[in-house]
Amino acid sequence: MRINLCCLVLLALVLVHGVNGENPYRFFTWKITYGDIYPLGVKQQGILINGQFPGPTIDAVTNDNLIISVYNYLREPFLISWNGIQQRRNSWQDGVYGTTCPIPPGKNFTYILQAKDQIGSFYYFPSLGFHKAAGAFGAIRLWSRPLIPVPFPNPAGDFTLLVGDWYKTNHYILRRLLDSGRNLPFPDGLLINGRGWNGNTFTVQPGKTYRFRISNVGIATSINIRIQGHKMKLVEVEGSHTLQNTYDAFDLHLGQSSSFLVTADQAAQDYYIVISSRFTTRVLTTTAVLHYSNSGRGVSGPIPEGPTTQIAWSLSQARSIRWNLTASGPRPNPQGSYHYGLIKTSQTITLANSAPFINGKQRYAVNSVSFLPPDTPLKLADYFKIPGVFYVGSIPSNPNFGNGYLQTSVMGANFREFVEIVFQNWEDSVQSWHIDGYSFFVAGMDGGQWTAASRARYNLRDTVARSTVQVYPRAWTAIYIALDNVGMWNIRSENWARQYLGQQFYLRVYTSSNSWRDELPIPKNALLCGRARGRRTRPL
Repeated sequence: MRINLCCLVLLALVLVHGVNGENPYRFFTWKITYGDIYPLGVKQQGILINGQFPGPTIDAVTNDNLIISVYNYLREPFLISWNGIQQRRNSWQDGVYGTTCPIPPGKNFTYILQAKDQIGSFYYFPSLGFHKAAGAFGAIRLWSRPLIPVPFPNPAGDFTLLVGDWYKTNHYILRRLLDSGRNLPFPDGLLINGRGWNGNTFTVQPGKTYRFRISNVGIATSINIRIQGHKMKLVEVEGSHTLQNTYDAFDLHLGQSSSFLVTADQAAQDYYIVISSRFTTRVLTTTAVLHYSNSGRGVSGPIPEGPTTQIAWSLSQARSIRWNLTASGPRPNPQGSYHYGLIKTSQTITLANSAPFINGKQRYAVNSVSFLPPDTPLKLADYFKIPGVFYVGSIPSNPNFGNGYLQTSVMGANFREFVEIVFQNWEDSVQSWHIDGYSFFVAGMDGGQWTAASRARYNLRDTVARSTVQVYPRAWTAIYIALDNVGMWNIRSENWARQYLGQQFYLRVYTSSNSWRDELPIPKNALLCGRARGRRTRPL
């Protein structure tokens, strides 16, 4: 019986991914549990994956199929999302509440993903109930196929740093604060791979070069990274190979990931790897140790100071990040063969964030609309044509400067459109925006009000393509995006309190075609909840 069951599972995978049958399958089994953790020296309840905090690293090669079975042993529903993984034709697997039913307590769900045409550094995280403040996040490393050239020699080692702010307060108490209409307090500290001050050591051989993949998995603050006495050569940003600029210190905003090459070319001793908060009145700092294998001396000297509140410095650095036009991406053709600056846009969408009080409680909004989670995932409601869950156009495509209001906000767009999106920030805090399902081109950013004249300052040749972008205080950021991925896609703040309280919406990229070429069918194992409960997915 077990053999027959295995055959049925493999047959289902071939039917769903038949055209990619030549690509390897990688299988993972994850058990989600509560557990005691001590990241800042205080015992608190964390969310573990297979007993680990942070969770296990996913290593895969371009186009690999990932079969991830998630068993939920928590006392509440749970979901995992995949920050930066584009889910080509497959928003069913995106793992946010607009697309996927939560995994009930005591139940399991198997994600069937493909790392289609992607390389680079990403991460996964829990998307429900403020679970992100308790753990259950981990790194994703997508490697190039063996015959695809990479624009730097193979490093001697590959290190992952998951960095970000942390609260000693348990996640359900933080969630209760937000539900009551209050703001989160200032974070208690910063973590590197789940540990505080000097909690991690990275050992290097003298004279050799190493790759450091760094992701800001925090929920509230931008960070800056620097390595005492060493230069950091930027080589990759969220799946794009970059011009190899060298930095002494580098800003990484909420949700962003970058890769650096670091050469162990200094005297044999130990050096500080420093993470500090950016744009905060009180600066948080934590460290790890870069250890030379022949070192007989520990870390010493003052911790290298970094920038604190300087906006102009950070803006200048952001503009310096450029696409490597001659390097291959996931395919052998050069990245620069895609001339995004020559494509005519079909429309301009302007998105303005705000912080209204609605019904006496703090909320956050996009174009005055604060997202109200529906009782049924939007993707299921769309597929089963369930009325009353949402309507397309429930959020305007430009700010109306009206009072904030609650709405299950869905914006419509057509498949294969090429769109300009302007993020306008009139608040005094740095914003960080992420778009699921896509990589987009950061055409420009500057202070003040965006106008049509701002396009004269765009980079239309070699700006970087990425999935998460910052918007500085009282400033704008403009992106170009090719809507070539059908589905229901989350556009959200990476500040998790703002996301939780409404600074998000969904973009429905639509085609009338029913072809599997454009979108995969609903998974046979899809969980059905809300008003979709009791319906059928599809026959095998």
